[in-house]
Amino acid sequence: MNIYFSGVGGVGIGPLVEIALDAGNTVAGSDLASSPLTDQLRDRGVAVHVGQQDAANIAARHASRPIDLFVYTSALPADHPELVFARRHSIPTVKRDQLLERIIREKGLKLVAVAGTHGKTTTTALLIWSLKQLGVTASYSVGSTLSFGPSGMFDSAAEYFIYECDEYDRNFLAFYPYLSVITSLDYDHPDTYKNEHVYKDAFIQFMGQSTRTILWEKDVRYLRQPDIAATYEAYDESMDLSRFTLPGLHNRQNAFLVERSVQKLLEGAGTTLPPPQIKHLTSILNSFPGTGRRFEKLADNLYSDYGHHPSEIAATLQLARELSDHVVLVYQPHQNVRQHEILTLYENCMQAAEAIYWLPTYLSREDPALEVLTPKQLIGGLTNSEAAHTADMNEALWEVIQTARRGGKLVLCMGAGSIDTWVRQRLAATK
Repeated sequence: MNIYFSGVGGVGIGPLVEIALDAGNTVAGSDLASSPLTDQLRDRGVAVHVGQQDAANIAARHASRPIDLFVYTSALPADHPELVFARRHSIPTVKRDQLLERIIREKGLKLVAVAGTHGKTTTTALLIWSLKQLGVTASYSVGSTLSFGPSGMFDSAAEYFIYECDEYDRNFLAFYPYLSVITSLDYDHPDTYKNEHVYKDAFIQFMGQSTRTILWEKDVRYLRQPDIAATYEAYDESMDLSRFTLPGLHNRQNAFLVERSVQKLLEGAGTTLPPPQIKHLTSILNSFPGTGRRFEKLADNLYSDYGHHPSEIAATLQLARELSDHVVLVYQPHQNVRQHEILTLYENCMQAAEAIYWLPTYLSREDPALEVLTPKQLIGGLTNSEAAHTADMNEALWEVIQTARRGGKLVLCMGAGSIDTWVRQRLAATK
């Protein structure tokens, strides 16, 4: 099959391109800008067009060899030139989750889905890492770059498919997992879920579609459904996790969920891990090398993180404080519509930072009728607002970052928008 992907540098589409390639398809695609994922795909010989996504590139591809399928993300507008071209030329179109669901079903794979508001990427990567180290063959898709393999991989010998199962646009409801892992829950994606009740209902439905679910008791309480019509195992979040040495409480909690998940998968295959092997699994988890954009070390005293929800910010700052008593946060909020929903949640989430540099909100998929909240408006509700400063991505901010690093402080740059690219570009320019 000849497949064209729009948005190949996206965290959802990029790994899927690699999976389609592994499964024997011919693939090509486009994106507005280069990224680590587009570079990764080019290294594998994928034709990636970067720049204006008009109809010219897809038309040229279709003329040289007819495109059998056009794959796109939920974020693609209905009038996008590539999508319009595909429909006008009767090219079948599917969203990314539909293609993945088809591959999993046709190949007869058991889906292990990692869902939740926070921690999906790291937990998925931890699971992939653990199975690799144990010699268990698995296909997978994760929304970040990995140091120990591609972001997406299909192996015809695999029994399992490990998937970072995103709730945005209700993507995760397209799947019926063999095992689901729910990492942590908070209301998010107000552009998809009009209120928190609807958000919770979606996760309850997801659990009902799963053969078995592993999660924390606090998240069962959050759903306010202790009698959920689903098979699940819930664990006390206050348990002793001292056997895990990963920095950050949330990472140690994620490691526990992965440990239990691996045990369940092996039990399902008729293998029960004896205590020495369980200890070995713990060591494997503690040796996890991390992923791109999740407290990723870019240079001495400089880290990048994808977090953009108050709970994620607080958790990552807690991790940072385990490494340094002096943490400087550079924060770029993501989506104005989201800021209106989480404004009051910022109150205490940044107390672990001794200084905060707050950037304008990165705008994406916005309601044009909604007032764009300014950095000053967003900072106003912080309990430590005296530590916060408004900032822009410019030379002055870069000098602040460099001065803090030279002073031995840990600088954490957070956000799901353009902050990571800007920091990497500035860092490269100084080398």
